[in-house]
Amino acid sequence: MVATRQSHQQEHPVDFDSRVALLALSDDKVAYLQRAKSFCPEDSEDLQTTAIEMVEILASLNFDAESLGAAYLTPYYLKGKLDTEKLKEAFGNNLALLLEGVDQMATISTLAHHQGKGAVQVDNIRRMLLAMVEDVRAVVIKLAEQICYLRAVKNAQEEERVIAAKATANIFAPLANRLGIGQLKWELEDLSFRYLHPEKYKSIAKHLADKRLDREAYMENMVNLVSEKLKDAGIEAQVYGRPKHIYSIYKKMAQKHYEFDQLFDIRAMRVVVNEIQDCYATLGIVHTSWRHLNKEFDDYIATPKQNGYQSIHTVVFGPEGKTVEIQIRTEAMHQDAELGVAAHWLYKEGSLPGRGSGYEQKISWLRKLLQWQEEVVDGSELAEELKNQVVEDRVYVFTPKGDIFDLPLGSTPLDFAYYIHSNVGHRCIGAKVFGKIVPFTYQLSTGDQIEILTQKQPNPSRDWLNPSLGYVKSSRARAKIHSWFKLQDRDKNLQAGKEILDAHLQKLDLTYKDLDPAIERFNFRELDDLLVAIGAGDVRINQLLNFVQDKPKDELPVKFKAPTTRKGDKNAVVVDGVGTLMSHMAKCCQPLPGDDIVGYITQGRGIAVHRSDCDSFAHITDLHPERVIAVSWADDVKSSYSLTLRIEAQDRQGLIRDISSTLANEKVNINNMNVQTHDDRQLAIFVMQVEVGDLSAMNRLLVKLHQIEGVFEAKRQL
Repeated sequence: MVATRQSHQQEHPVDFDSRVALLALSDDKVAYLQRAKSFCPEDSEDLQTTAIEMVEILASLNFDAESLGAAYLTPYYLKGKLDTEKLKEAFGNNLALLLEGVDQMATISTLAHHQGKGAVQVDNIRRMLLAMVEDVRAVVIKLAEQICYLRAVKNAQEEERVIAAKATANIFAPLANRLGIGQLKWELEDLSFRYLHPEKYKSIAKHLADKRLDREAYMENMVNLVSEKLKDAGIEAQVYGRPKHIYSIYKKMAQKHYEFDQLFDIRAMRVVVNEIQDCYATLGIVHTSWRHLNKEFDDYIATPKQNGYQSIHTVVFGPEGKTVEIQIRTEAMHQDAELGVAAHWLYKEGSLPGRGSGYEQKISWLRKLLQWQEEVVDGSELAEELKNQVVEDRVYVFTPKGDIFDLPLGSTPLDFAYYIHSNVGHRCIGAKVFGKIVPFTYQLSTGDQIEILTQKQPNPSRDWLNPSLGYVKSSRARAKIHSWFKLQDRDKNLQAGKEILDAHLQKLDLTYKDLDPAIERFNFRELDDLLVAIGAGDVRINQLLNFVQDKPKDELPVKFKAPTTRKGDKNAVVVDGVGTLMSHMAKCCQPLPGDDIVGYITQGRGIAVHRSDCDSFAHITDLHPERVIAVSWADDVKSSYSLTLRIEAQDRQGLIRDISSTLANEKVNINNMNVQTHDDRQLAIFVMQVEVGDLSAMNRLLVKLHQIEGVFEAKRQL
């Protein structure tokens, strides 16, 4: 169930001192909070309520005074109500940096429902990651702030609730799990589940409420029985009923296709002992006293979970034959399970000496993200990698020396090679799993022992970048390969881009100076970077020139002159040196005015007009090069051309309406539309045939579609 704190109770004290007193904090922490409060305006009770609740959350995690002060100040800081310079003078730079780290982590919310691109967004995400690694307390404070935000939007519009819940389910709850903070993980999962699946949430909550009194009476008796047996055996232990979380119940019902009454762990208890040997002694007593279910026994002490979680789980048939789940762990394991990396501050203060290395292990995966930050292409790739890092679906593989590496589910030998080091990936020529050669497309499984075969010189293949071939799974490996080719081909692409651009600028009577706005528009630092992108094909020359030509007339160069008007056939196509002949638009690439085009002489259907970069055209011209003919666009283009659009977005109410309105505003007709939804990912995929005027109209449309809330990809489909 979702946690209830004093802040949620109707009769909680309203004044600051009384509410802090209920937290039973040490004198130094209370004094620190009082100093922090003195910097906050007095006219915002809502912000103070949020601030106190955040302090409650972190106090339950045993955080230090500075962390509690930062938590209290966070709501005011995010609203711009604090003087940062005064805070630095009073508390030093650490507190200010902590607040800035929490603020930077706001970027993480966009990753769940919008793949932000561009240099600014990438920089924000990098800064966020740096904040996470430099001071992981910023992560936990942000998780606490997210809990408060989820509670605050309870009565907001449904769309706002759903967006917040999806961000939580996709990123924040897995992040809490990855860091091992069980207290926050469960609350984040339950709150997001309440908003995403309200009917299922209410149904399970009602079942729990209906049986609560009987269950509590039964569990009280079971706790007493276990306590007496352990006491008789001389084992010191804390035994108590364990609250069940609604989302965990739902997940188990969904995974095993159970009804509520079929669940065996609605009745759950926990036994916390002093030493590891007491865990196994307790297990022996429990299994001797009650029959247990073999298939529901897990020893996470001998084999910890990926986030370091340790405990023994077993299910027994208690009195009246009712099933009871029992978790057995030591006090140290319990602290790890509830606090995760937050327990580092317990170690730091000396409460649990000698165990600080666990902190380093649990955040090492964050540092791995920064190992390739300079190679990332855009925010969407960094977003994908972050999601891959926090989700629970991972595979664990071994090197021949026995070192363990965890990778995203579906990873290949090339992913593994690039995970070790860029040079290993670049020089990879093969791989062995358990001593046998496997193809690059082999999907690694947990427990595989993998060896990478390399050569002396790097020699990646461009085929590795083709997603349909399945050579790499992770965006990290793809970014490193792409970066290598860019570096190797820079000089060649620079020259090629210059030659392409020179030819077009001469026709339009433009100079390089006229392209200054385009450098900023396409997110490049200087002209050479733009030329390299043109030569590499990352920026299409028509896309660039259309941007220049679509500028308002008062911004166009005075020397710009339209070419002499040429008339074409019904498709506005002119056969160079001939004039007008019967033509049709090739369905494989659906060219638009503004695309570079080329003609192919068919048998009986006139000229088939293809885009010059069309794969199908390249294939048929290899067979019949003599049929290729030069064509170009006329100036009397027709009103509309057909093309296929593909849109991927997070499914929500009003999405189809927003897309349709955007198309209508751009005067785009829809010929047909197909929509596929994936409930497990809350994903909607639209494939539609539309009619647009030319390439610039299509580019404007794609820009507008990307601006729709929840749309993370809109592209022309070939």
